[in-house]
Amino acid sequence: MLWSALRLSCGRGSLARGLGTRGGGFTRGWDGKVSEIKKKIRSFLPGGALDPLFNTSHLPPEQADVVIVGGGVLGLSVAYWLKRLEKRQGAIRVLVVERDHTYSQASTGLSVGGIRQQFSLPENIQLSLFSVNFLRNINRGFPLHTGVPGGERCSPSGPPVQPLRLPVAGFRKRCCGHGEQRENAEADPHISLRQEGAKVCLMSPEQLRNKFPWINTEGVALASYGLEDEGWFDPWCLLQGLRQKVRSMGVLFCQGEVTRFVSSSTCMTNTSGEEVSLKRIYEVHVKMDHSLEYQPVECAIVINAAGAWSGQVAELAGIGHGPPDTLQGTRLPVEPRKRYVYLWHCPQGPGLETPLVVDTSGAYFRREGLGNNYLGSRSPTEEEEPDPGNLEVDHAFFQDKVWPLLAQRVPAFETLKVRSAWAGYYDYNTFDQNGVVGPHPLVVNMYFATGFSGHGLQHAPAVGRAVAEMVLEGSFQTIDLSPFLFSRFYLSEKTEEGNII
Repeated sequence: MLWSALRLSCGRGSLARGLGTRGGGFTRGWDGKVSEIKKKIRSFLPGGALDPLFNTSHLPPEQADVVIVGGGVLGLSVAYWLKRLEKRQGAIRVLVVERDHTYSQASTGLSVGGIRQQFSLPENIQLSLFSVNFLRNINRGFPLHTGVPGGERCSPSGPPVQPLRLPVAGFRKRCCGHGEQRENAEADPHISLRQEGAKVCLMSPEQLRNKFPWINTEGVALASYGLEDEGWFDPWCLLQGLRQKVRSMGVLFCQGEVTRFVSSSTCMTNTSGEEVSLKRIYEVHVKMDHSLEYQPVECAIVINAAGAWSGQVAELAGIGHGPPDTLQGTRLPVEPRKRYVYLWHCPQGPGLETPLVVDTSGAYFRREGLGNNYLGSRSPTEEEEPDPGNLEVDHAFFQDKVWPLLAQRVPAFETLKVRSAWAGYYDYNTFDQNGVVGPHPLVVNMYFATGFSGHGLQHAPAVGRAVAEMVLEGSFQTIDLSPFLFSRFYLSEKTEEGNII
């Protein structure tokens, strides 16, 4: 075809010349086509330039300063704070790798979205207070938080409601023996809450009935009531708001799965005279979706924010591959645990003043919208743990294990009707159900932001800042999260939280 076209042009020289005298449109157009054809031919030759017609936008870059494994709210929060706190704009190249670009199975979008300060650990209280302030200021323009010029506004703050948390079962006012001592034990966490600035109050059963007549107070000694900055928000809105913001700050995204880390090792002797091997990751292999190929990415820092799969990511880096009872052999104890959320309708249910209620049994619920719909569930016991291999919902769990508890606490729920349900994953820390934040002691450039066992979403804004501070400054600056460091697993020092849902 090329030869025929050339012959046609030569055979009709007068026509070509005539068209050329009228602005040269035909000649320039033909020259452009020939140039494109030559470029295409050169791209197939050995050593030729890459064909510009091939779209490579889905591939990650060949180098990045920081690779964040996991694009949920925790990973995005780390990305945001790294860019927000960098000394010079554009100095840090951040890549976020997320294998599920639809977020259909991501824990963030499947969460109930609760936020509360009612924890027993001062660190968790501080994380909540910081995060709720972040959410309150989320739309106050650029560069503050997630505001983007010309972008859609995000309104993640939920209705002004407060969680009502009932005390541990068995703490009764008129209890034989050490009733007063037990009641004081229940009040102890509120000293920490008030010291940290959380606004909560304790309510007697009578006060509880007066404020919420729909509650059955049987078995209740005290109720802890948050006066402000507690309730729920829209997790999907927060996720999309952060994605939009960090893109505007220059953060790069890639859909793919991290399948390998390439690292270098250095042998050192610790204070006990034992030889230890320090690893440093210098390359991350990202496998493309629906492909056998992978893209190597050179990097300086890796952030493990892979949620329920962060334990698997840690294993890829060699964490836990060592003799038992050694630091080298200490694994990251985070695994996926399946949790159900049920949506039900109850025309005679609690009204618009209903807070997020957490029962003594572990069952919880909150309102969903204005049409007498409610969301809730409870975490299974160790014996009841479902198979995490899929996200199928066990409706019998609600009928047998959740509904009776709800109906006992709120008699109106005896007539509820379940409308829908779904399942999601907790990044469950089997050691102490608390977060893992900061660097690994031996894989020196891998940092963690995971293991929160159900309260990671509400703490994500503060945890992201803490990890960014550790990367950029070498220490926690805003909130001291030293009790959440990885080393506690080797030292067998649990950081136990009394108010896990």
